[in-house]
Amino acid sequence: MRKIISFMHISLDGYVAGPNGEMDWIKVDEEIFDHVGKRIGEGDTALYGRVTYQMMESYWPTAADKPTASQHDIEHSKWYKEVHKVVLSKTMEAEGLDNTTIISDNLSDSINEIRQQEGEDILLFGSPTATHSLMQLNLIDGYWLFVNPIILGQGIPLFAGIKDKIKLKLLTTRQFASGVTELNYTVER
Repeated sequence: MRKIISFMHISLDGYVAGPNGEMDWIKVDEEIFDHVGKRIGEGDTALYGRVTYQMMESYWPTAADKPTASQHDIEHSKWYKEVHKVVLSKTMEAEGLDNTTIISDNLSDSINEIRQQEGEDILLFGSPTATHSLMQLNLIDGYWLFVNPIILGQGIPLFAGIKDKIKLKLLTTRQFASGVTELNYTVER
């Protein structure tokens, strides 16, 4: 069965965005882009909530076409166009969306159906609301966290609405020159 891995930037105090959804505190640079690019390049399915999907869709399909496109933009744009996208949304419709599946109900059954298909890990990008929904259904198999050296004090927490303990096993860590620390966990079942 394919695994769902949540990929998230977080603050040291566990927030994924500021109180108004701001993410201007997230540190990304070429070192992080290169590291992340190698990992996601192996993936064939990206999972998003509606808001994150719309943000990605507004940038990545044409990012490589810009005259100032970086190597990261070119590579990620190519990957984004090829990867199968799954979007959790009660309001979007799949009509006219290329290589995209919309899940609007029966979340557990629909996700498990996708997990049964052939393929690589399913990478859940950002999307705190979608992440919270999948956490509550115990559908996340791992957390790939990039801890940013900042304390926000308030905002949108990563771990919200958890009723039962989730035991994790640390697989790898990595410190980046920017001060960001990668923590890669698997969920122990």
